[in-house]
Amino acid sequence: MNIPFSLPGEIIKLNVGGTRFSTSKQTLTWIHDSFFSSLLSGRISSVKDETGAIFIDRDPAAFGHILNYLRTKELNLHGVDVESLRHEAEFYGIGPLVKKLALCEDLERSSCGTVLFQGYLAPPAFPARPDRPAADHRYSISSEAELRPKPMSRGPSLNNKEQRPVSAVEPRHLKSDLDIPLDMYPDPRKVLIATGHHNWIALAYAHFICCYRIKESTGWQLVFTSPYLERTVERLALNSRVVMVNQPDNKEKMIAISYGSQIRLWSCHDEKSSEVGTFDLGVRVDSLFFIGSQLVATSHTGKVGVWHAVTQHWWTQDVQPIASFDTAGSFLLLGCTNGSIYYIDMQKFPLRMKDNDLLVTELYHDPANDSVTALSVYLTPKTTNIWPAGLSGNWIEIAYGTSSGKVRVIVQHPETGGQGPQLFQTFSVHRNPITKVMLSEKHLVSVCSEYNHVRTWGVTRFRGMISTQPGSTPLASFKVLSLEDTDAHVSYAAGNDIGPFGERDDQQVFVQKVVPETDQLYIRLSSTGQRVHVIRSVDGSVITCFCVHECEGSSRMGSPPRRYLFTGHANGAIQMWDLTTAMDQITKKNKEGKFTDADAAAGGPSERELIKLLGQCDVTASRCTTPSMSPASSQMLPLRINQLRASSSTHLTNQSSTESLPLGAEGGQEEFEGFL
Repeated sequence: MNIPFSLPGEIIKLNVGGTRFSTSKQTLTWIHDSFFSSLLSGRISSVKDETGAIFIDRDPAAFGHILNYLRTKELNLHGVDVESLRHEAEFYGIGPLVKKLALCEDLERSSCGTVLFQGYLAPPAFPARPDRPAADHRYSISSEAELRPKPMSRGPSLNNKEQRPVSAVEPRHLKSDLDIPLDMYPDPRKVLIATGHHNWIALAYAHFICCYRIKESTGWQLVFTSPYLERTVERLALNSRVVMVNQPDNKEKMIAISYGSQIRLWSCHDEKSSEVGTFDLGVRVDSLFFIGSQLVATSHTGKVGVWHAVTQHWWTQDVQPIASFDTAGSFLLLGCTNGSIYYIDMQKFPLRMKDNDLLVTELYHDPANDSVTALSVYLTPKTTNIWPAGLSGNWIEIAYGTSSGKVRVIVQHPETGGQGPQLFQTFSVHRNPITKVMLSEKHLVSVCSEYNHVRTWGVTRFRGMISTQPGSTPLASFKVLSLEDTDAHVSYAAGNDIGPFGERDDQQVFVQKVVPETDQLYIRLSSTGQRVHVIRSVDGSVITCFCVHECEGSSRMGSPPRRYLFTGHANGAIQMWDLTTAMDQITKKNKEGKFTDADAAAGGPSERELIKLLGQCDVTASRCTTPSMSPASSQMLPLRINQLRASSSTHLTNQSSTESLPLGAEGGQEEFEGFL
């Protein structure tokens, strides 16, 4: 039905989302080419309700503010969500209001970031593909970034699923202009994984890797770029201080990647790099890391591969199917699906070798034969002093989680020396498999697969040893919701690990990335879940990966290391954030008692913030039983464990009885068991 011609002073009745408004035509149409001008001129068809009012299916609360602006040309933003109001103003075509609201939003943002923002690394040049001459190489990530509008250019909001800020919009190139197709998966321009070691960071893109080094005088400098890689990078490892047999006085920088079962290793020294070799684990690599000068690769199927810098040889070893691991000094500890914890002493490797087998020793076996799905070793100061005799000596503390939701602490103190680790404490508060556990000086933190549900306890110590008086006390229970695409690339888990991060003798943090396509991260204390800070990308680009790393302090006397958050982005850039300052600020507020009730309650996203974030993704496609995206690959953990157990050749006779119980059937209370 078309609106008949009306006089400028005519009263117009509107029904906006069920709420009725009355105003004059002159008020609605003083802005030309707006929604109302087209509506009242008949260019847009309309529907009337039973009273004859024009029906508009929009938010009536926001329309009230827009109507007041049309009446008075003034705007009161008290208690108003500026972003939501701008979206409504854009729908109605109120240009002057849109510009004012956009300016208000820009005043809260800056391409220079907040006080925590520490730096920005532009995307590096994309290496030439070997199948094309260098003269035909016409594309680089850096040149692409230069084609983009400046970060402060006004663009649509990220919270609109169909739109992104101008700085995050990829330029449209013809495929003939690029060395790489834009429809490749994953996107070759985004950062997949970031990791650090001392004053070095390494970045993995889909088809190449690069390394940066920081110097106090010059800042971050690009020192290594790999050749083009045909296969997509899945894992990344860095060690900036490897002692080589032919250069004992010099420290080599070693960078390793994996894709499928293949591992490639490079050496970098004095800005000169060379490829050490390519190794094969035989099965897909699940974890890749350095222990001292040894490069270690593991697979959940029970395969361990080791490359030693001294002998420069590669060994592989079959062990029990692996569900978790941790490192402690020169030791690699493996939590296996048969309920055992094994360790390998890398310092004695390869001296203690027989038939080319690694020396794998069983340290402890779970009393319920549950799979050890999470593992954490705490090195006390006394352990450090006697290391590496810690595991075979008289001082060790290990926390581990199981597939049935148990969290156990085992200890070996001087009183129990010679008997092996003894069960010290058991917590049965989770009803889902444990995916993470962390034992530190003051806290015990566990995470289960139910949307990263976290339980924390305060740890009491006497002369450095964990104590039963008054024992571990419950601190907090919260969730670190982190959704991922159901079809996410295998590198996603490596580049978006929630933590906890930090030294064991210091306060640790979780980094919460709620949805895959977002420009913000929530930094939270691991002990209480309290919010430390919200990191927002300075250019509005999507954060694709992150890592927390401590860089060495200034060369000046007494300058301590500083903790940084490095974020990789969809446009190929790296942004850096100072977490040390953030932690100092929250500690100061705590001491001065300046926290309000709202500050104390704030943790992850509020309900309002969560709804905004979920608006950026589709939560209907799910691989789990709940109507949401999967909280990381841990949802598949029970299935993987059962498959590995079924394929294992070392079934335990009483295993079937424990598997017949539903996960967490014994949960709900905390159990305390003294030394056995």
